[in-house]
Amino acid sequence: MEQRKLSRPTDQRAALLRNQVTALLWNEKITTTYARAKEVSRLADKIIQLAVDTVLDVKKEVKQTVDKKGKPVNVEVILDGEKRLAARRKIMAMVYDPPEVKQPGETGPAFRARTEDIQHPLIEKIFNIYAIRYSQRNHDNNSSGGYTRVLKLGARRGDGAEEALIELV
Repeated sequence: MEQRKLSRPTDQRAALLRNQVTALLWNEKITTTYARAKEVSRLADKIIQLAVDTVLDVKKEVKQTVDKKGKPVNVEVILDGEKRLAARRKIMAMVYDPPEVKQPGETGPAFRARTEDIQHPLIEKIFNIYAIRYSQRNHDNNSSGGYTRVLKLGARRGDGAEEALIELV
């Protein structure tokens, strides 16, 4: 499949696109040049489609733990199935792993309590928010794909490059 060179060597181009796809999936919209936006759109659509295809592949297990008083308690744990685990690993290879950000006015203990179980926040966001949102949209519209939108913003002031806003639909 043809790919734009973006006037960069392969390693720099891959790092640039990986960084921009990560920023897009984390913030839901970014501004960049039009050529970069079209490449980022292709990669982001592939990542989201991987998550959407495996959204229903989960296993439920019951594990026995001990509560604060020392009594045994059965806890239902939801684990990834084989296809979802493979998709998760593939997506982790395609994006960076940004740390969770503390919310304005959030205390340290509250932040630690909120993020205690989250190891990879962006991957969790892709599977728990985007995959569910877009699988429902695909089911309602009887279609798939088209998860990003690229809007031209005009020429950049400094060098005249065509700028674009890319966002998740």
